Amino acid sequence: MSRAGLGHSLSAMTMGLHHLLDFQTEVNPCDMTPALPAASAAAPAPNGTANPLPTTGQPVPEGFKPRHLGDGFVAINGPFYTRRTPGNPQGMQMGFRVEHRHTNPMGICHGGMMATFCDMLLPMTAHLLAKETAGRFLPTINLNIDYLAPSPLGAWVQGEAQVLKVTRSMVFMQGLVTADGVAVARVNGLMKIGPIFNFVRPDKAAA
Repeated sequence: MSRAGLGHSLSAMTMGLHHLLDFQTEVNPCDMTPALPAASAAAPAPNGTANPLPTTGQPVPEGFKPRHLGDGFVAINGPFYTRRTPGNPQGMQMGFRVEHRHTNPMGICHGGMMATFCDMLLPMTAHLLAKETAGRFLPTINLNIDYLAPSPLGAWVQGEAQVLKVTRSMVFMQGLVTADGVAVARVNGLMKIGPIFNFVRPDKAAA
């Protein structure tokens, strides 16, 4: 390519880039998404500070009690609730109410929030169901999630998991998550059996 041709090409690319930047400045993609309901006043968080966004104010199903797992990532995205599985005192169910802060631009539960819930459902269930994992840190090695259906704003999301196999250093699990009774996610995971740490067993809060 000659110098004149190269200069012409660079000039055209520059004009195209300026046009793209002008378009991005003038058009906000968020304007094309559905408007979400207005938020109400923020509710207090477990540590006494204000949550970044409000709760829906809807009650949780009977028997579920909130689990406060410190002031880190889960505290910001929770609360999560647990209870003993009705008719099965050895089982545990875990749930949360979909709030505005859990949703994507379409007003349904964000996939990242569902993944966070699944990533807590499996180890918390393992602490209760398998003696080899009770009271131990269970870092996730692998987590696979099949998203089956959306979980709308205000829905009660609930999950239950099973321990498939426990080895000397690993625990294999699977679980099913529903939203208002409709299956929304299937999860299976592999976790490493780590050291003992200060943890309140789920059955102590869910009993």
